[in-house]
Amino acid sequence: MHDRAQALAAVEEAAQSFDTFNLDIMYALPGQSLEQAGEDMATALQFVLPHISIYHLTIEPNTYFAKFPPGIPEDDTAYAMLDHITELTGVAGLERYEVSAYASQNHRCKHNLNYWQFGDYLGIGAGAHSKLSFAHRVVRQVRFREPRLYMDHALAGNAVAQDEEVARADLPFEFMLNALRLRNGFGLRDFTERTGLAVTAIAAALEEAERKGLIERDFSRVRPTRQGFDFLSDLQAIFLPNVS
Repeated sequence: MHDRAQALAAVEEAAQSFDTFNLDIMYALPGQSLEQAGEDMATALQFVLPHISIYHLTIEPNTYFAKFPPGIPEDDTAYAMLDHITELTGVAGLERYEVSAYASQNHRCKHNLNYWQFGDYLGIGAGAHSKLSFAHRVVRQVRFREPRLYMDHALAGNAVAQDEEVARADLPFEFMLNALRLRNGFGLRDFTERTGLAVTAIAAALEEAERKGLIERDFSRVRPTRQGFDFLSDLQAIFLPNVS
């Protein structure tokens, strides 16, 4: 209870001190019921949040939970939790603009939107990642992770541990891995500008995704349907190389 009180006090202080801030919430926790997930959201929303990120608990390999799996809610219950969360945030004036993000008007996260729109970013510091686009290629970089090693290499003029060009065959999936997270999807022109590929490179995959009810589209834009949002990994996988 003491930790909970401290957490609530921190959120209250942030709400009083900043015009915009974010709160992360996890659901489908071990032993959590649908009612408890709703209570967590109601507690969070009492602070009139401008932005909130909602994450389903994921059991990662090589972790304590992977070795000793906890009793987590079944998939149907987890989906019901997410539907309830989306309903509660909607009543509170928050729009689900990204698969895990909800925001009030003018409070969408510009930093994350750049990622989801397949924009470029420069990482500076130990372990930092970069994505850089050039006329006919896209490059991903990683700086050395260990601080001393990073400093030694940076002073020598090369702090980059990995510098890899994204294969052209992988660009559609790389793009979709990001862009399909957005409720409003992406413009076909944006796909061409960000990848350097013609729309014909994804024509067959788009047809399959539409046939399965995972996207809706017109001549200029592609958007995930509600089903596409719920089964986002399946939708993104359609754009893997040699999968259509």
